Amino acid sequence: MKKTLDTGSLPQKHYEWQLSNGHHWLRIDNDHVIETHYCQPGARGITINTDTHGKVSIDFDKLQTLNAAIKVQRLSLLPQGQMEDICWYFRDDQLWREYGSQGTIMLVSSVSSKDVEQWFSLNPQGTFSFNVGSTSYILDFPTMTQTNCLTGLCRNIRRRPKLTSSTESLNWTSVLPATSSSKPTADGFKWEFMGEEGEWMEYQAHICSYDSAAIESQYQLNPSGQIHFRINRYSYALDFANMCQVNENVGTRRAVRRIADFGSQQKSRTGAQPRWQFHDIDGIWRDYSKAYGCNVSCQDIEVQYQNNPLGTMIFTTKSFNYELDFSAMTQRNLSTNTIRPVQRLNW
Repeated sequence: MKKTLDTGSLPQKHYEWQLSNGHHWLRIDNDHVIETHYCQPGARGITINTDTHGKVSIDFDKLQTLNAAIKVQRLSLLPQGQMEDICWYFRDDQLWREYGSQGTIMLVSSVSSKDVEQWFSLNPQGTFSFNVGSTSYILDFPTMTQTNCLTGLCRNIRRRPKLTSSTESLNWTSVLPATSSSKPTADGFKWEFMGEEGEWMEYQAHICSYDSAAIESQYQLNPSGQIHFRINRYSYALDFANMCQVNENVGTRRAVRRIADFGSQQKSRTGAQPRWQFHDIDGIWRDYSKAYGCNVSCQDIEVQYQNNPLGTMIFTTKSFNYELDFSAMTQRNLSTNTIRPVQRLNW
């Protein structure tokens, strides 16, 4: 549910996330963390820790919390009459694609996010029809789906605000756990970018020639500068001042964050961290590793486990989404429902 405040001048940020227990709406501290995730079309939700309500899980599609007693809302702080920049996405076989964006089949259509948003503003409970070549499609706003009129294939669609530079440029070191008394060393930082599916991905040297340590070294030399690297045929700039990564070929921007890597310091003091493994189809226990197409590492899993040893976490590989259940110590393929045992090894 979107609401607009009548403000006389543009504030530092153009949004505010709030929670209510039915009596008062209270601003959520560090809500730029929520906003950055919300702007990613692949992000289904986020779980945050609050002083007043404890742990709160927010469903981005419904703009609801999992606790019926707690309400959530996102206010627009734009001056009256100024429109928010909204993007519309459809889910293809692998990724979320913006309507009219480069590199998608929608290039042959005149339909863009602006077109869809204009129609949605006129009738949020209606439908919108368009053609791509000789194929007709219908967008159903109440169900947030796109249907191919010829084949009947139905795809999910999402409406999200565009990630702005004011959101990207916030200092991501504020996302650190408030209960930790550790202090990072000069090289104790992780550098991550926001991936396609709304997940933070750490920079890896074998992919872009820079890892967290190399980026941190360049950052220490010039915190307002940039570094440049290539991935396949694309060139990228990592802008320290604005904390964003820019594709210099097509102009795509992604949020970047720098967070203290307390895990690396813990490892240096007490030895190797616990290893997380799954029992593979060939009967071998294998480590979780980003080097093999998984978007989480043993360290990532351990952080989530320490936060909630009885909870679950979602991760992805190149082909599937999985749920890791800490209480049952199992991994479940969310597409096939295949379940595999998981183990945590202390060294």
